[in-house]
Amino acid sequence: MSVNLPIRGAVRSVATLRGSHVSTSYLVPHLQQRTFFGWGKKKTDSAIRGELPANPLTEEYLKRKPSGAQQQFVRGDLAESSIFEDEEVAGKKPKKVAAGEQKLAPRNPETMAAALDPDPSSRKRWERKMVIREIHKRGRLTRKQQLKREEREILSRSHDFKTSVKKLVPLARQITGKSVEDAIIQMRFSVKKAAKDVKEHLEQAKNEAIVRKGMGLGRLSGEEFTPIMIQTKDKKSVKVEDPTRLYVAQAWVGKGNFGKSLESRARGRQNILIHPTTSLSLVLKEEKTRIREHEERQKKIENRKVWVQLPNRPITAQRQFYSW
Repeated sequence: MSVNLPIRGAVRSVATLRGSHVSTSYLVPHLQQRTFFGWGKKKTDSAIRGELPANPLTEEYLKRKPSGAQQQFVRGDLAESSIFEDEEVAGKKPKKVAAGEQKLAPRNPETMAAALDPDPSSRKRWERKMVIREIHKRGRLTRKQQLKREEREILSRSHDFKTSVKKLVPLARQITGKSVEDAIIQMRFSVKKAAKDVKEHLEQAKNEAIVRKGMGLGRLSGEEFTPIMIQTKDKKSVKVEDPTRLYVAQAWVGKGNFGKSLESRARGRQNILIHPTTSLSLVLKEEKTRIREHEERQKKIENRKVWVQLPNRPITAQRQFYSW
């Protein structure tokens, strides 16, 4: 707390009149500083700079710093206010060597082998094992490997949404089995709060499938395809006009981390609120995969045998005498 005393101004005016010379300190800019009498005037910057102790690092830097008239800037030079000025003081950069004057030394494969091939004996054993396996199979692929080569799919996992599993599961079930365009429309007009996040993730998964896997790009020029009506796993009829159209094959949710916050209650009590987060995972496939599955189900139904009440099969586990 400062005290404003009027006597202070009177004493200053008397000292000025009694002095032998007139003070010109009011012509020099001053800074304010806090004193016992309140806010006063601070010493000038030059006075402060003179009172500071000498810094050997600063003196060495000033000696090494080029002085003189302002130099003409050249291409790639630094301004005085640049934060990389110390690099300029340290010394000139080496000149670039022309491409034809000196060639780079070739890479040494023995040095690179430490990172690229740390265990050569294990690598050779693995290569031998793979060659033997191919000879035994005679180049034949399993059904799973063949489908991997012919059909494409992509798995896209979202970030954690600020919702619970109980609220996100109905939306995941709603979009399963639908085409990506229909699923986006469903989420666009849904009243659920989490539908907006699901819609954004569907768009992101669609773009990712197009860019990374080349899915959903349409039929090739000259390729003919007749629209077909198929039946899905859940007994729904779907008309397929483009075999490369994307659809949501699977959709499931997963729990994320839980956030906590405090809720103030009566009598100084506090409740701990738990905020759940949930992620959404999607598997996108093309319609030709669903066409194949439909044809396999129809073929399986056609190959069923007619049910007979008394089939003609051998009697087994019979005894030659009565059990009583």
